[in-house]
Amino acid sequence: MKTSVWLFGGTALLLASCGGIQSGGSEQSNPFIAELPEGVLEIVAPFQDLKAVQINPLDGCYEYRHIGKVETTFLPLRAKNGRPICTRFPETT
Repeated sequence: MKTSVWLFGGTALLLASCGGIQSGGSEQSNPFIAELPEGVLEIVAPFQDLKAVQINPLDGCYEYRHIGKVETTFLPLRAKNGRPICTRFPETT
């Protein structure tokens, strides 16, 4: 009797935990910027993937997804002069 209670309870708990994993939680489905501002498009250097760009929350700079032979990583989005393209956040008083 005790074994069947533990079995049914464990099965219900296992199924409930799998439901949360499959739903994906509350994260965004697409963290990338859909359309870059015109000013960024004018100064961006060529050969960077503009389909997968996001803003780094730590420094406010644009970064793009670079898919290499070994790993996929995010690199700073660079202007034609080689400098990273960043945004300025309003300062709080």
